[in-house]
Amino acid sequence: MAFSLRLFLPLLGLLAFLGGPAHAQVRAHDAWARATVAQQKATGVFMQLTAAQDARLVQVQSPVAGVAEVHEMVQEGDIMRMRPLSALSLGAGQTVGLRPGGLHIMLMDLKQPIAAGSTLPLTLVFEGKDGSRQTLEVQAQVRALGAGATREHPGAGHH
Repeated sequence: MAFSLRLFLPLLGLLAFLGGPAHAQVRAHDAWARATVAQQKATGVFMQLTAAQDARLVQVQSPVAGVAEVHEMVQEGDIMRMRPLSALSLGAGQTVGLRPGGLHIMLMDLKQPIAAGSTLPLTLVFEGKDGSRQTLEVQAQVRALGAGATREHPGAGHH
């Protein structure tokens, strides 16, 4: 009996762990932000997000900004417009790119200029299908104005 309990208890613990709330398990890759110039009150943040399970990015915060939102770019006639999203859906196993000219995080009401070469802290809050929440701390590398955009969309992403 003792032998079977030694096998059973670790398995029970593993099952309890696996059967618990499904956490979003989201990873952020290659996070970067655009540097700003004096008096500039907004900047964009870009990265790759990959979720192990279906999740939604429901909140963004940064101590350097009064407002942080996920935005999308939408073509309306001849004009590209930026608009905030209430949440960004991430499919299981899929990578969603936040990049200039597309989906991105907008930091507004900046409290100070953002210098190239520094890092910018962000807190991303994800919600799983079961309502559980995951908080992910991200450090975005700040790049000089004009850097990064040329690799993906030349001239795109000016706000």
